Amino acid sequence: MNTFNSIADDVKLGADVRLSKFINLYGCEIGDETKIGAFVEIQKNAKVGRRCKISSHSFICEGVTIEDNVFIGHGVMFTNDIYPRATAADGNLQTEADWKVEKTLVKRGASVGTGATILPNVTIGENAIVGAGSVITRDVPANTVVAGNPAKVLRALNTSDKNKSLAAG
Repeated sequence: MNTFNSIADDVKLGADVRLSKFINLYGCEIGDETKIGAFVEIQKNAKVGRRCKISSHSFICEGVTIEDNVFIGHGVMFTNDIYPRATAADGNLQTEADWKVEKTLVKRGASVGTGATILPNVTIGENAIVGAGSVITRDVPANTVVAGNPAKVLRALNTSDKNKSLAAG
């Protein structure tokens, strides 16, 4: 590691993980051969699989699981709270005891385009492609292309689409 990264002692890094400068990792798990870009934060209890690419300026919060071979574009934001508030009913700042972490799953081989926002309690299906700037508010079926705000299915992928991507960024 270098002096420009904040890597907590409780982070589990797989073999041959490549880390850019200016990243913040704590309490998370990163699989073998994954590449993490600059200015990425991955929080505790988040999991990133093997051979993934997490592009710069992305935020992966607690409760997110990313399976193997997933592409996350630049500036992708995951969320984990369906009713975020700064304070509790008594007016004090909220603590972990005041809210419940909502889960998100990104299945194997999916691609999430630059600037996408992923709301909690969704699954992005295997090999799905999420277009740049999309807002994911519900499950994305496997082998489909989705885009928009809120994202809608544009079409199903077929085998000739294997190397194409609307999610590049």
